Amino acid sequence: MSRLPVVFFGHGSPMIALEQNHVTRAWRAIADRIARPRAILCVSAHWLTQGTAVTGMVAPRTIHDFGASFPQALFNVQYPAPGDPGLAQRVAKLLAPMPVGIDRDWGLDHGTWSVLRHCFPDADVPVVQLGMDIAKSPLDHWQVGERLRPLRDEGVLIIGTGNIVHNLREMDWGNPDAPPYPWAARFNAAMLEAVVEDRPEAVIDYRSLGTDATLSVPHPDHFWPLLYVLGARHAGEAAVLDPDFIHHKSLGMTSIVIGAA
Repeated sequence: MSRLPVVFFGHGSPMIALEQNHVTRAWRAIADRIARPRAILCVSAHWLTQGTAVTGMVAPRTIHDFGASFPQALFNVQYPAPGDPGLAQRVAKLLAPMPVGIDRDWGLDHGTWSVLRHCFPDADVPVVQLGMDIAKSPLDHWQVGERLRPLRDEGVLIIGTGNIVHNLREMDWGNPDAPPYPWAARFNAAMLEAVVEDRPEAVIDYRSLGTDATLSVPHPDHFWPLLYVLGARHAGEAAVLDPDFIHHKSLGMTSIVIGAA
C-alpha cells in the first residue's frame, strides 16, 4: 500500500457539521484526492487526557460535546463509524514504553465527526481517536506524532483537527468576514511559513512569538493537533494549504495536506 498523506483540518464551530460551504467542499476534495484508508487515527482538540490514551471500542459513540444553545439538529447528528481495537493496540505498541491507556468510554467528539461527516459521509472507515496528554510539552506532542509515522505506510490516515489561531474571547461573532487582527495575521503567517518550509522547530517553539502567540493560542488545545501532524511528516514532504483564512478575526480555518502524491 502506498504511503498516505497526513492532514490538519481547521475545524471551526460545531455548526460546520450541518453546513455546505467552501470549507466543507474543500474538505471533501481533500478526501477525494486521498486513497481510501483502511482506518483513520484522529487527534482532536477536544480530547485532553491525563496520560496518553487511545479509543479501543468496536463501536464508538457520537459525542455531542457542546452547549445547549446549539440547535437540536446538531444534537441529532450521528456518525456511526466503527472503531478499530487492533489499531488502538498498534498505536500503543508504537508509543511503547510510553504508557497508553485503551479507552472504552470516550468515542468520537465533534472535533472528529464534524469534519469526517464531510470527508467520509458514509461513516464506513474505522476511526480511532488519540487523546492529548495535558502534561506533555509541545516537543513531546510532536514526538508522539513522529513515532506514529509508520502508520502512514499501513493504510492509516492520520489527521489532526483544531485551529492555528483560536481565540474565542476576541472573536467578532457578528462579522465573520472581518479582516483578522494584526496579531492573528502575523502569528498565522509565521506558523504557515514554518510549515511550508518544513521547519517544525519553529512551530514547536511557537511561544517565542510572544504576545502574538499568547493572543492567538490562549490555550494550546486547538494548536497541539498540528504538532502531531507535523511529527508524522517525513522530511521534505510538501505541504498544501487549502482553505487558508481567518474567520471572525481570530479563528484560523486553514487546512494543511502534507505528503499528498
